[in-house]
Amino acid sequence: MAKESKAPKVLKYRLSLVDDDTHRLIWKLHFRRGGLYIAAISCVVGLICGAFALISLTPLKTFIPGYPDATSRMIAQQNAMTADSLKNVIYRWEFYSENLRKIVEGADPVMIDSLVNARKAEILTAEAAGDLHKKDSILRANVMEAEQFSLGSSTRKLPIEGIHFFPPLKGVISQSYEEAIHPYVDITAPANSVVMAALDGTVVSAGWSDDTGWSIAIQHDNDIISIYRHNERLMVNTGARVSAGTPIAIVGGTGTLSTGEHLHFELWYKGEAVDPAKYINF
Repeated sequence: MAKESKAPKVLKYRLSLVDDDTHRLIWKLHFRRGGLYIAAISCVVGLICGAFALISLTPLKTFIPGYPDATSRMIAQQNAMTADSLKNVIYRWEFYSENLRKIVEGADPVMIDSLVNARKAEILTAEAAGDLHKKDSILRANVMEAEQFSLGSSTRKLPIEGIHFFPPLKGVISQSYEEAIHPYVDITAPANSVVMAALDGTVVSAGWSDDTGWSIAIQHDNDIISIYRHNERLMVNTGARVSAGTPIAIVGGTGTLSTGEHLHFELWYKGEAVDPAKYINF
């Protein structure tokens, strides 16, 4: 008589839920030892993933020692913007002193276009270089024609394309220029950011309006007017003479037409609104 082969015995377990009074079976679950291990590991992994998501996606991460909070990040951003503004001021003074030295020595002044091209390190083809030379010649001819009948005037008339503007605020353009419905740009920046004059000029208006809040208008040479609206507070008064880069206000969100802290910036040339982003690097 042949012997029966016995397969290894598989241990099975049962988890039951029974009513203690009636001994009625309410719920039961059958499982093996391997299934129990898998369920335990899955629960541990789920708890770890849940804890990680709770910390990384919620404000609880700010309680971790060494993690930067919102205030420190804002301060770091403001410091970076201030350093960038100081860098621009130093660059302008270096450019001014270099041109002044060349003029005193009788040499030709340094052109802004040449400095920009050198910083970008662009390699121009012969055709592109000839085109730039042609445009530069046309610009020089227009300037000379505009000045030939104003020898006694100390104000040099230049087209707006030849003017170097100072960024009034370092930030992000939240709404761009649209000639018909939005003839200005909105620039967002952290609270307490400093608004600066775009050019040398005279403050012709500095005051409060219910719609636009604390606003400033500056008259510049060459028939240019710059307007700064929705400021938190003003730092200059009407009639004040300001230089490019001079602090004039603190960015804010005053006025009924404002939906948050930003700078409403307008640029007018010869009585018409123009797109500031074409001439200013915000």
